[in-house]
Amino acid sequence: MLKRELYKVDNGKLLRERKFCPKCGPGVFMAEHEDRLTCGRCGYTERKKKK
Repeated sequence: MLKRELYKVDNGKLLRERKFCPKCGPGVFMAEHEDRLTCGRCGYTERKKKK
């Protein structure tokens, strides 16, 4: 994944497309998997809700 895919510009404002890790803080994005979000730095994992 390229860094430019993690951000989007909308009306001159920078929007972050991914969620930050709550343990590591801003600057560390969570990886999106099919059923979970995972931090590659500390290993924190959140399960996605089933639809």
